[in-house]
Amino acid sequence: MTSPLVPVEKSSLWQRHGRAIRLGLSLTLLGNAIYALHWQNLLQALPTIDWQWVFVSLVILWLSNAISGMRWAALMQACGFQHGKWSYIRLYFAGGLINQGLPTILGGDSYRAYQAHRSLNLSGHPPTPMANGILGVLLDRSLGFAGNSILGAIGLAMGGAVLGQWAMPIGKLLLIIMILGVVLLGLLLQWKTSQQFYLKMLHRLGIRVGLQPSQLAWGLRFTWWQVPLAVLIHILTLAAFWACLMACHVQAPLESLFIGIPALGLLMILPISVSGWGLRETSLASILGLWGLDSTLVILSSIVYGLTILITFLPGLPRLIQKD
Repeated sequence: MTSPLVPVEKSSLWQRHGRAIRLGLSLTLLGNAIYALHWQNLLQALPTIDWQWVFVSLVILWLSNAISGMRWAALMQACGFQHGKWSYIRLYFAGGLINQGLPTILGGDSYRAYQAHRSLNLSGHPPTPMANGILGVLLDRSLGFAGNSILGAIGLAMGGAVLGQWAMPIGKLLLIIMILGVVLLGLLLQWKTSQQFYLKMLHRLGIRVGLQPSQLAWGLRFTWWQVPLAVLIHILTLAAFWACLMACHVQAPLESLFIGIPALGLLMILPISVSGWGLRETSLASILGLWGLDSTLVILSSIVYGLTILITFLPGLPRLIQKD
C-alpha cells in the first residue's frame, strides 16, 4: 500500500529542497571561483575600477532589455493581448528582476505570461487564454536562443582555433546549418500541410490564436530582421560585459567574448545556479583564460557584471509590487 506514495514523496522533497540545492551549488561554484583568486591582484584592482565603464555597461543592458521587451510586446499583441507596449516592457523588467533570485529563467517567464493574462482580463478586455501568453514567451525565448547560438557559431568561426583545429570549421558549419534551419522553418510556416499540423498542435494546447504570432517570429517575411535583431541583442549583452572588463582594465580579444558569452548563455539555461552566480564566474574565467587573461580580473569583472544586471532590472520593481 505504501509503494504508490513513493513517487509523490520524492516529488515533494524536490519541490521543498530543489531551490536550496541549486542555491548551494551556486554558492559552491562562487566559492571555488573566489578561492582561486589571487588576493594581491584583487586588492590592487579594486581601487582602480573605472565606474564610468560600469555605467556604460548599465546603459547598454538597459537598451538591450528595452529592445527585448519591445519584441516581446509585439509578440504578445499578436497573441491577442491588447495592452500598450509600455505595459509589456514594464512586465519584462519585472520578470527579469524575479529571475535574479530564482534558479532559472522560468520563474520570470511564468510571471510575465500570468500577469499579462491577469491584468488584461481585469481591465475589462475580452478574456485571452493564459496559453496564448505562454506562446508569446516561448516565441520570444526561441528568438533569443537562436540569436545566442548564431553569435556563438560566429565566434567559433572567428577564433575557434584556440580551442582546436576542429572548432573553426565546426563554427562555419553550424552557422550554415542554422541559417538554413531558419529558412526551412519559414518555408514550413508557408506550407499548407505543415500549417494545418501546427495549428492542430496549438489547438490541443489550448492556443487558438492562429499563425500570426509564429509568423511574426519565424515567418519568411519577418526573419530577415527578427534574427539579426536577436543577434544584435546578444551583441549588446556581449558589449555590456566587455565594458565591465574595461572597468577592471582587462583587454579581452573580441573572439574570446564571441565564444565565451554565448557559451555562458547556453550554460545558464541549466538549473544549477541562482541567476548564473558562480556558474558565470567559473565559466568565464576558464574560457577567457584560454587567451591568457588574468582569471582574478575576469572573476572581478564578472561579479561587477552580475551586480550591474541586478541594477538593470530594478525599474521592474514598481510593477512587481503594484497591486492590480
